[in-house]
Amino acid sequence: MIPAAFDYVRAGSAEEAIKLLGEYGDEAKLLAGGHSLLPLMKLRLATPPVLIDVGRIGELSYIRDAGKEVAIGALTRHRDLEVSDLLQREVPILAHTASLVGDPQVRHRGTLGGTIAHGDPASDLPAVVLALGGTLVAQGPGGERTIPATEFFQGFLETALAPDEVLTEVRVPKVAGAGWSYQKFNRRAQDWAIVGVAAIRNGTTGVALVNMGTTPVRATAVEQALAGGAAAADAAAVAADGTEPTADLNASVEFRQHLARVLVRRALEEAAP
Repeated sequence: MIPAAFDYVRAGSAEEAIKLLGEYGDEAKLLAGGHSLLPLMKLRLATPPVLIDVGRIGELSYIRDAGKEVAIGALTRHRDLEVSDLLQREVPILAHTASLVGDPQVRHRGTLGGTIAHGDPASDLPAVVLALGGTLVAQGPGGERTIPATEFFQGFLETALAPDEVLTEVRVPKVAGAGWSYQKFNRRAQDWAIVGVAAIRNGTTGVALVNMGTTPVRATAVEQALAGGAAAADAAAVAADGTEPTADLNASVEFRQHLARVLVRRALEEAAP
């Protein structure tokens, strides 16, 4: 389908993008790689009157060592995550999962900040950032603020970003030497995950689920079971507890719950120290 008519404005900096958001208000949407927003526009599920293109703001594309964390600019492409020596060494689950996103075309255009800000519960990378206990940095007219990933995803395609804020950076803790696993079940390699699981075992265990609710969700029942000394298989048995998966053409609620238990068990066993 053809998107509804819209005006197009290109921002040359994060500050200019914030100014434009303030000028156009709720009518504007930010455009980075476009792989999240444009499909919705083609289906007329989103009809923003104004697109603010931030895709060429080079200052927001980087992967940097930030002490105990790795700082990643919001406009860093999935392909850059995939091949980053720093991520492969310090946060290998993020580099690995980036290599599983879509196909090469998507990975060369899509951005980490775009997929995080879009907040799609079927996306791979938001769940990884959630399992890692990452932090999101937003910039607006009032300055900069940091938002824990656990507080960022608030509803279906809804996040904690204010209408006049821009996501500028993603920070994830270094987990070199930790056990980790990303498990994903889909019909074709480039498809969205029917269910996915990100697991980090680094003293404590972080587990996050893909497509098991209206947002990416922490598998808190699994984490609590492991903290209480449960074996991987026993902890995985409660993987669907507290989740609210939906049924669609790909899977029923019951099938998604089954997949969550199976994939969490596999992830915990692979990530075992």
